[in-house]
Order: sequence, then structure tokens, then C-alpha cells
Amino acid sequence: MGEHEATGELAEERLRAFTRALLDDLRALERMLAAGLFESDVRRIGAEQELFLVDRGGHPAPVAMEVLDRVSNGAFTTELAKFNLEANLPPYAFEGGCLRRMEEDLKALVAQAREAAAASGSDVLLAGILPTLQLADLGLENMTPKPRYHALNEAMTRMRGGAFHVRIKGIDEFYAVHDNVMLESCNTSFQMHFQVAPDEFANLYNLAQAVTGPVLAAAVNSPLLVERRLWHETRVALFQHSIDDRSHAHLARGQRPRVRFGDRWVDRSVLEIFQEDIARFRVVLATERGEDPMAMLDRGEIPPLKALRLHNGTVYRWNRPCFGIHEGRPHLRIENRVLPAGPTLVDEVANAALYFGLLSGMSRVFKDIRTELAFDDVKANFLAAARLGLKAQLTWIGGRCLTAGALIRDELLPLARAGLEAHAVDAADIDRYLGVIEERVTSGRTGAQWALDSMAAMIGKGSRGDRVRALVAASLARQRENAPGHTWGVAQLNDAEDGRPSSRTVGRFMPKDLFTVRPDHLVDLAANLMDCAHIPHVPAADREGHPVCLLSHRTILRHLARTAGTGAPPVAVKEIMKRDPITVTPATPTLDAIEIMKNNRVSCLPVVQEDKLVGIVTERDLLVVAARLFEEQMRSFTER
Repeated sequence: MGEHEATGELAEERLRAFTRALLDDLRALERMLAAGLFESDVRRIGAEQELFLVDRGGHPAPVAMEVLDRVSNGAFTTELAKFNLEANLPPYAFEGGCLRRMEEDLKALVAQAREAAAASGSDVLLAGILPTLQLADLGLENMTPKPRYHALNEAMTRMRGGAFHVRIKGIDEFYAVHDNVMLESCNTSFQMHFQVAPDEFANLYNLAQAVTGPVLAAAVNSPLLVERRLWHETRVALFQHSIDDRSHAHLARGQRPRVRFGDRWVDRSVLEIFQEDIARFRVVLATERGEDPMAMLDRGEIPPLKALRLHNGTVYRWNRPCFGIHEGRPHLRIENRVLPAGPTLVDEVANAALYFGLLSGMSRVFKDIRTELAFDDVKANFLAAARLGLKAQLTWIGGRCLTAGALIRDELLPLARAGLEAHAVDAADIDRYLGVIEERVTSGRTGAQWALDSMAAMIGKGSRGDRVRALVAASLARQRENAPGHTWGVAQLNDAEDGRPSSRTVGRFMPKDLFTVRPDHLVDLAANLMDCAHIPHVPAADREGHPVCLLSHRTILRHLARTAGTGAPPVAVKEIMKRDPITVTPATPTLDAIEIMKNNRVSCLPVVQEDKLVGIVTERDLLVVAARLFEEQMRSFTER
């Protein structure tokens, strides 16, 4: 997000002042590049680790602020949601034991976060998307209480002119209309940084674009969103939708999305990217203007380029250029934002070894990748990898079409090995980390494939909510061992504590695969539906999904008893229905739902979110859950 004091309250005068500062920073950057002020004699790597905080039931735990208060390490910082954290690693010289040190530092940071989280009854999970997340978790009450996040939400919503619409199709389909940017918080990543000299930026950035698809294919770890099986790396689709600030007018004239892979190669300089992003994307956050960067350069000082860095932080290229200052000298980095967190720390460092090794190795073989690959093919590779992982068909040099697995195993791993060896990375580390990639590719078991295989193995056992909770529980246990994800056995329903789902709110256990009718449908259709599906109730909703009534078997039987043998014409549901049913939301505590049902003498409650029908709970559901809650309370009492 850049500057913590950024604000979205952009009055016209403030907007003009920030825009002027942004253009001044761009001119200062151009001057620094022309004067050769940037570091060019060192290669450094780095990373950022994003984390989920989860409760004992495997659901998101909004305790980030408490965890941060307990962690004394300044490497940790907030993210958009109170159930996310980020840890920043130091830069490493790209040589010797850099990869091993990266893994050791990651272990130490995650251990600190786990210890601090445990005091809040929570734990730390590495996952691209938390499988147990629900839309009810994505309200503003779970947004981190920092002004810049609320400013971003207000600015994006205002510019879009309405709610965010998300539709993603995979094995299942996900569709949601959401009124804030919190969908972004479903994603956590392992972001990698590669320092480059200005004169090599264009070629290395283009190489980063070229290898992103194949590397992502091997690293996918986000196949589930709100219990739906979607892309192998659903983060790619979700992130673009979650902060898409384009209005209908912008879409009609082809405005580019803020989250983007890009549309063409870089020709000469990093300036091309910054210039395009300033021209294409409106300012959404601003900060107070600092000292004139030109005046600082005149005095021999390096300006921080605060405005440029802030704006750059609101344009989400999957490979993003970054300006930084290290020990008084400016430098450029390529930040890869594509790869997900997890499934383990060793997997993440193995992904980094492949990526860094390829940038180094391919730069020695291909002086200009633009002559070898069409940009459209590179972009298509990226999207195919996100959808299908190692099963994706990728177009590679020479116009060849290969599976991602074959390309990585036969061509890219040797290039990555040569690239790491050229920087004198320790041979044992090269063997270890690239060995993880080779074994993962050979087995076909990415983190995403493990999750999908686990879900398939549990079909018919418990509800879908039970299965995703078991998936989280299994991941937590295996991550502590840090064995590569391709070695994991599939998750089992009993991986979750006692095999019982967490049931403290209605949204945790409600059936979501609903049969519904519309008010103008025939009663006979509703009766047939209930008979075929073996359900005692069916909700009626209008065309927009608003619940209108709840039809029960008893109501239909009474109607049929009155009309039997009378020759009465068929009747529509709306003629016998009881309007305005009592409803609850996914966030309604289970005990409250039981009380509502008892006090109103009803045996079923439609569940609504933002006035739309999203589920239903029955008397039978709540009886089972009440027993589980009683058992949880008894266990808690016994433990105390």
C-alpha cells in the first residue's frame, strides 16, 4: 500500500497537488536514470510472506492487531483484513546460501507469528485462499482499522460507481455481488523481489513475464473459494475482480483493469511502465507532498519519490517494477506478485529458486526474449497456468505447444540450475529446492491438486463445510512438519478435531445448494420438487433472489386437501404462500437462531445476505448443531 498516511479524501486542490508531485517524481526518476545513480553492481533477492490467521475451527480469526501487539519483530505489518498478516524478509545477496537463509528466516518469522497467535486461541496458515472463508467474513467490520485501507475502499467503490461483481467458472461456479474491496483479502501470496540494474531492466522484466506462466503452473495453491472448486490459482481471477474500479462507461471504452499482466513487451526502460500507469490509472490515494525531488537531486541527495511509490502501489501488475533506496543508493526491483502462499515454506523457497534461477539462466541464453516469443502467447500461458496448473498447455519458443509439466521438467529446470550455479548458489541448496520442483512436477501434485484430490476423497462424507474445514486442519498439521506438499497424503474428514465442524454461526453449517421456486410457479411443481429432493420446505424467491416466502409440505397438503376432487384449476405458489418469512443472516449466532425458531414456532429459517437468499437452516440442522455446541462446551470445561 505504500505510505501509511495515505488518504482517499481527494478534493480537487489536493488531487492537483498530488498529481503534480507524481509528475515531478517521474521527472526525478528519469534524471536519476540518465545520471547513472542507480545500483548496478549487485544482485539482491527478497520476499514478502502473507499469512492467514485461523481459529480452532479453521475459520478466519480477526485478531491481527492483537497478534501484532505481541510480536516484537518489526518485520510484521498489517494487511487489508484483520485475519491477514504480512512479514517482510531482509534483502539477500544472490549467492551462496541465500535460499537456505531465506527459508530459515521464514521459519523464524512464522514461528513468532504462531506463538503470538496462540495467545489469542488462533494459528497461522499458509494458503493462497483460505478454504473456509465465507462472504460473511468479508464485511467492513473485519477490515484492518487503518485509514489507508478505508480510504482505498471508499475510493475504489466511488470510482466504480457501485458494487463489485465477481463471476468465476471452474468445476463449480462462483458469483457474488459485494459492496466493498474485502474480496481482495481472500488472497495471500509469497511475493518475490529481484534487484536489477537499469540497463538490464527491460530484458529481465520481459523474461519475468515470459517465465511467470510456467512457474505459476508449478506453484498453484488456490483452487477453492467459498467452498467452490474454481481455478487452480483462483487468486488470479479473484484479485482482478475484487478491486476493479472501472465503471460501465470505462468498460464500454476498453479501459484496462488495475490488476493486470500487461499488453506488450517493455522496449527500453522502466519509465515506460510508470508513464503508462500514470496515464491510464486515476489517482485513488494521496499523501502530503514532500520536498521537491529536483531540489534534493541538486544537493546530491536521493529523493524518496513518495508520490510515485504510492501510486505504483495502487496499480497491481503481476510483475511490478519497484523503486527503493538501500543504504543511501537507489535501486530497481522486479516484484513478482503471482505466486500463492504455501503449501509449505520449503515449497515457497523452491518456487523462488525456480523463478530466480530462470531469470538468471535465461538472461544468459536469450538477450532479447521478444524475438523468441509473442507477447500474446506469454499472456495466454499465464492465464492457462492459473486455470489448470501443471495440466495447462503452454506455447513456448519455436511455436511449440507443451504441457506445463513437460516444459518445466525438460527445459526450464536445467536453465534454472545453470542460472543458480552462475551466481555460485550453494550446490546442496540447488539440489534440494529444484529437487522439490522436479518431484512435484513428476508427481503432478501441486498444492491445488492436493486440495482437489482431498475434496474428491471426502465426497459423500460430511457436508462441504466439513470437508473444507478438514482441509484446513490437515494443512495446519502438515505445514508444521514442513515436508513438501507433493508428499502429503490426502486430507481426511477426521483431520478436523473430532471430525466435528465449527458451528457457532449459521453460515458455518447451513446448506447452500438450494432448491427454490418462484412465486408464479405452480404448486404442483413445488410439490414434485420437495418429493424428488426429499425436503420438507422450499423457499420461493423473486428473479433478483430476494426471499418472498417459505413453502412447506404441510401448506401444500392443506391446499390439496381443500381442492381434491373439486376440479379446481392449477394454482400458483403465490396464491397459497405465507409472505415475509422470518430470516437470519450467515453471521447469526447458532444459539440465537435456535431461540428465534423456538419463539416463533417455525421449523425452518431462510438465510439471507444483502437481501439475497444464500441458504436455509431447518429444525433438524439445529438439533444436530445444538448437540455439537454442547459437546464443544463440555470439552472446553474439561480442558479448563
